[in-house]
Amino acid sequence: MMKGAVSDLTKAIGHTPIVKLNKVARDVESDIFVKCEYLNPGGSHKDRMALNMIEDAERHGLKPGGYIVEATSGNTGASLAMIAAIRGYKCVFVMPDKMSQEKIAGLRAFGARVVVCPTAVEADDPRSYYQTAKRIANELAPNCFYANQYHNPANPEGQYKSLGPEIWDQCGKELDVFCAGMGTGGTLTGAGGFLKEKNAKIKLVGVDPIGSLYYDFVKSGRITKPFSYKVEGIGEDFFPSTMNLKLLDDIVRVDDKECFLMTRDLVRLEGLTVGGSGGAAVAGAVKYARSSGRKENILVCLADTSSKYMSKIFNDDWMRENGFLEEEKGLGIVADLIKGQHNLVTATSTEKVRDVIEKLKTKGISQVPVVDGGKLIGIVAEVDLLRHLVSGSGTLDSPVGPLVEGDYATVSPDTKIELLQNAMTDAKLAIVLDHGNVVGLVTKIDLIEFLAKRSSVA
Repeated sequence: MMKGAVSDLTKAIGHTPIVKLNKVARDVESDIFVKCEYLNPGGSHKDRMALNMIEDAERHGLKPGGYIVEATSGNTGASLAMIAAIRGYKCVFVMPDKMSQEKIAGLRAFGARVVVCPTAVEADDPRSYYQTAKRIANELAPNCFYANQYHNPANPEGQYKSLGPEIWDQCGKELDVFCAGMGTGGTLTGAGGFLKEKNAKIKLVGVDPIGSLYYDFVKSGRITKPFSYKVEGIGEDFFPSTMNLKLLDDIVRVDDKECFLMTRDLVRLEGLTVGGSGGAAVAGAVKYARSSGRKENILVCLADTSSKYMSKIFNDDWMRENGFLEEEKGLGIVADLIKGQHNLVTATSTEKVRDVIEKLKTKGISQVPVVDGGKLIGIVAEVDLLRHLVSGSGTLDSPVGPLVEGDYATVSPDTKIELLQNAMTDAKLAIVLDHGNVVGLVTKIDLIEFLAKRSSVA
């Protein structure tokens, strides 16, 4: 073997550099560093876990000539396809239709079959990319490995064995915070879990896009309605078993515009050629640093490369069409819609049914947010109270806590109206949270009235 060479590309996985951010994070007290995982040979941090999953499958009987099937947003597929090409496997990948054409073309370049499914369906819908992948894997059995990154313990194990030790070797006890986007949980659970074992004081901060389930569940313990968003590779509309939320110390939420503008800034100002999930993670880390105000060493995982998003994030026309560039005013933001709302009515979980009914009647409203100790618990609507009384199982003096529902979406005052429209398609209403505090409530009629008024002015 020639000096400096590796026997195959899998031996080149890892050993990615850590770089300090100098411009996009100059207004915070903390020093923010990035782990350049997009420099892995497959273009993302998924190389580490893909190699571990395939080696685990081989130990369980997978043989060359067999199939690898996976539901992927693109990066896991690219990593699996790269390793499959080296080891002699065939691949079938199932992707949601919001993914970039570069990702689809990249997988097909490896000789993989790519099946595209609708994004806007429930995770358990037969048309979803999760269920479609399962069906195809069953059809190709027995010499078929369904990677199942959302429930395969070899996913976080790969990051535990590879990324975690590498970060510890590079940073050691100087690291205060590890920050990453929240997807399957492989990075936070695997690498984050390893770092926690080495130093329990290291904080793990997850970054979640508006529209995903994680943020509200971590903050309130309730499962809200997921809705569509543009950033790829992070956020979920169900809970993968590979994500250990108990490890998290904090969670930060970002929206599409923040993700994409930060992604472009990272390339133009820092020379870091990253994708949208990397922009999301850095935007979240900066938000965390601003809110904490502490002097800490924060390390952010930059998951994948910009080359997979040239037709979207780095295409000005696409950015303008979706209202992500400043010159496009769009329909406004949620703060514009709730500007006239005053004295928001809320309830507590211990309030009696009769008292909440009186609030609804007096204020002429049909639902109220339930807040305990400043923390959003959920909502109670007229239909919930009616169902309670008709069932005969409760009385007017019963507390409303057991009646609380999660059929709502949560947004921030800065959420674009276009994104709010997506949320309102899937949920009864949207609750507006500002730094965890309930500051507004938007129903479908509120949105209709806002758009009608805006249209008449225009």
